[in-house]
Amino acid sequence: MRVLTIIMAATVAFSSVLYAETISPGNIKFGENGEVELALTGVAGDAASGRKLFMNRKKGNCLACHVNSEMAEQTFHGEVGPELDGVANRWGAAELRGILVNSKNMFEGTIMPAFYKDSGYNRILKKFDGKTILSAQEVEDLLAYVMTLRE
Repeated sequence: MRVLTIIMAATVAFSSVLYAETISPGNIKFGENGEVELALTGVAGDAASGRKLFMNRKKGNCLACHVNSEMAEQTFHGEVGPELDGVANRWGAAELRGILVNSKNMFEGTIMPAFYKDSGYNRILKKFDGKTILSAQEVEDLLAYVMTLRE
């Protein structure tokens, strides 16, 4: 019985390692409307970390364009993008993940950056070539936070 328990534990641990692999930007599967069903990592997003990214002016910088009443303590909310109050009531996780990964797949003409894209840019500085704005885990963390924005 003990051997079986050890084998089962090892199998679960091994499958978790396989599942924890990060999906690279070039391997993301977008749905018909730009949604991304599969998580980019095998690690659940952390809403507290995502909240920090949301307000970080050098990373997500979401407040540059979006109003978010949940962050009333932060100054200078933008008015270019839609208000994000209640956004999790309007969109599901797959749609929001798709918007974060590459909003241009969902909204033609948007100025929102693709946060998880590493090629196909115009006029990019050499030091940013081949890099994403956010890591796969940061996208999942930001998604976890945005999913808390309900009315």
